[in-house]
Parts: sequence; structure tokens; C-alpha cells
Amino acid sequence: MELIDRYIQKLMSGSTPDKPLWNIEAIHQGKAAAWNYVDGCMMTALLSLYDQTQDPKYYDFVKKFIDHYVSNDGSMLGYDMKTFNLDDICESRVLFDLYAKTQDEKYKKAIDLTYTHVLRQPRTKEGSFWHKFIYPQQVWLDGLFMSQPFYTRYETVFNQEKNYADIVNHFKVVRSHMFNEDKKLYYHGYDASKTVFWADKKTGLSKNFWLRATGWYVVALVDVIGYLNPNYKERQSFFFPLLKECVDGLLQYQDKTSNLFYQVIDRSDVQGNYLESSGSSLLAYAILKGVRLGALDASYQAIGLGIFDGLVKTYISEENGDLNMDGICLVAGLGPDHNTRRNGTVEYYLSEPIVSNDAKGVGPFILAYTEVKKIKN
Repeated sequence: MELIDRYIQKLMSGSTPDKPLWNIEAIHQGKAAAWNYVDGCMMTALLSLYDQTQDPKYYDFVKKFIDHYVSNDGSMLGYDMKTFNLDDICESRVLFDLYAKTQDEKYKKAIDLTYTHVLRQPRTKEGSFWHKFIYPQQVWLDGLFMSQPFYTRYETVFNQEKNYADIVNHFKVVRSHMFNEDKKLYYHGYDASKTVFWADKKTGLSKNFWLRATGWYVVALVDVIGYLNPNYKERQSFFFPLLKECVDGLLQYQDKTSNLFYQVIDRSDVQGNYLESSGSSLLAYAILKGVRLGALDASYQAIGLGIFDGLVKTYISEENGDLNMDGICLVAGLGPDHNTRRNGTVEYYLSEPIVSNDAKGVGPFILAYTEVKKIKN
């Protein structure tokens, strides 16, 4: 525990709102500071740690960070709704916590602006959000994590749960199209138009099962469960079994030595495939939280703890007092049309850079850590 606390402190003390250590993509690409899901993962994790520990240093850090981006009129630095990018919705979920604690209207204005985005997001004919405007008719597993927890929380807190049925439908559409009944795994992407180069022309599906995409999806399930009204019927009748089905499918492919999971989930036989830490962290968090919420039975707790222990043993390293989290896939995606390298093959997923300390891994790891602390405290 002390080792992990020191690691988190290292990342916080070395970061400023415009130059966070954990946003490796922004560092590599020289991107200007902007509202984004990578920072959103870290802010969500630190707020969760604050909720668990009540240590004000975590809350104070998040508030200072977010205040750099949110203006008094509710606008967010670098946020452009016209791109219809589901990723940009993700960070706005932390605004609920800040508004609840401070009652500062700028946070509510930013929440409402993001909700306007949700309502205007283009959809497939079955009601699924397009992943981005540049990805027309495409549904990615990642997108459910980016949008649905915010959407659910807004409906619960501010909208009398009016659109719960719409939220359920997003998951029903994904289950009907993207789940492989034989392998019990979800494909990374689905093109409702069946025209994009990476999609099967008959099914619209991408070719493989990418670990972090599935990790985002299983966390979307457990976070939505956490935000729904506990008395909402489909919380238990639909989401609980959906989570269990997804987790059970994944556990078939778990590495029994490390307790971790492979970058391409079902292809441990392929040379170069590796045990990936961000997706494994997402699964540890989702399983432990699923048990705490009653969506998974108590026997799964040992499984979640085993994954977390495997992460610490395999990918938290210390050298000369410097701590790092390794084994994180930097980024992976599908297309767009001018980027045919991102074609969804096994070789593609294994070609993306592997980095240390990126929040797409660190954030989920901290979320899993907070669940471990809830058990051990």
C-alpha cells in the first residue's frame, strides 16, 4: 500500500494542469492542453481515492486541475461539441462531484453543456451513438465507457431518470451485434453501414478482441450499475447478468501464472502478444466493484484481488527510488479511412507503442486500488 501511495504522489507532484505526467499521448504529440478522456481517467481515480481516504490532498488536486479548464460560463478549454467525440464526454463526470461539494454554478453549466452534447450526438438507426463525427455509423466498445456513465449520472441526478430506457438500449444493441457467442467476447468495433475498410462486409464487425476496449466496456457496465437508481428494475434483471456474462467470458483467457490478460485477449499463441496492464487494471476494478455492488457474487472478490496482485508484481517497478507502472498500450483504434494501418488485425494491435505511467493504465489501476482499500480497511 505504501509503495502505491508513493507512486500516486509522484505523479501528482510532477504534474500541472497543462502538463500532466500521465498524458503520454499529449507529451509525444505536442498537443495543447484540452479537455480529454485521459485526464478524465486520472481525475475520476483521484476523486475515488479521496472518497475512500478523505485525504484532502486528492480533492484539492482535482479541483485545481479542473478549474484550469472550466470557465465561469461553463465552457471547457479545448472542448468542441461539433466534433461529436464521445471521448470528450468522459472527463465531465467529475463535474458532478465538484458541483455537489461546492455548489459552484460553473460546474453545473459545464455539466449541462456536456449533456447537450449527449442529446445531439449522431446515432445509428438502432439508437447507438456514433463514436465520433469522423467515424460515422461506427460503434466502439470504448464509447460506452466514454458516454454512458455520464449520461446515467445526469439522468439520475438531474432528469428524474427519464432516459434510462435509452441507456439500456445502447447496451442491448452492442450485445446483439458485437458479442461472439462462441468465444464469449466482444469485438472492438461495429460499423452499422458495413462500408468502412476494417469491417466485415456481412456483419460490420472488426476482426479481433482488444483487451482495453473490452475493459472499458466492462467498466461502463459496473459504473452504470453504480449510478442507476438501485430500485430500477433492469439494473438487476439486465445489467447484473450482462456483467457476469462478460466477466466469465474474459476469465476463460486469463493467464494463470500472472492472473493478467493479453493485449489480444484470445491469442496468447501469437508471438509478440503480451500481458497488458491497462486492460487488466480495468478488469480488476470492474470485478471488485461488481462484487461490492452485489452484481457479482462474493467468490469473484478473490479473482479481482488476484488480478490486482498480479499487476503490482508484474508491472509496478522501482529503481533507485523511482516508481513506474509499465506494460500500458499507448493507444489503439480503427481507421479512419485515411489510416489503413489501424485495420483491427492482431498484428496491428501488437504494433502500437507500449509505455509507462499513462493514465489509461494508471487511472484504472488507482480505481482498482481504491476497491482493494475498501476491502482491507
